[in-house]
Amino acid sequence: MPEEIVNRVAQSKLITIDLEDYYPQGPRVVLDIKDWLHEGFILREKEFRAHIEEHEWEQYKGTYVALTCSTDAIVPGWAFMLVNTKLQPYAKKVVQGTLENLETSLYQSIIGNLDISGFKDKPVIIKGCSNKPVPANAYLFLTHKLQSVVKSIMYGEACSSVPLFKRKNL
Repeated sequence: MPEEIVNRVAQSKLITIDLEDYYPQGPRVVLDIKDWLHEGFILREKEFRAHIEEHEWEQYKGTYVALTCSTDAIVPGWAFMLVNTKLQPYAKKVVQGTLENLETSLYQSIIGNLDISGFKDKPVIIKGCSNKPVPANAYLFLTHKLQSVVKSIMYGEACSSVPLFKRKNL
């Protein structure tokens, strides 16, 4: 009789964390203010404010917004702050920068609020592959947060993980 195949990974105490599971649902939008600048480079306050007043802000309801200027214009900080005041009633979150900056900010908040008490003294694997745009910094945030409580941290899959951290016994 052939020997029974045992799934040792399933029987282990390893906890796998997949950052994709924490991906916040909702559309991502880039709002580029270059078209609100004179010739794409010069901010004229009166014209800029007129564009802001004419813009349809309701379209951002329930979205995550990356606020940017894609030209080399020197845009004063108050301009982005002003746009943010119009987005605030509609957007879930607004950041100045790229979509990657937006995703990083989202994950920083999520990981910052993550209850890690269930991982105390446990071996943890942080899953490496994802189909959603999990930013590279999210892995650093999570590693930093977990390191104070877990027994060990590995990266990858249970069958082929890379050891990153192991707490020394005191």
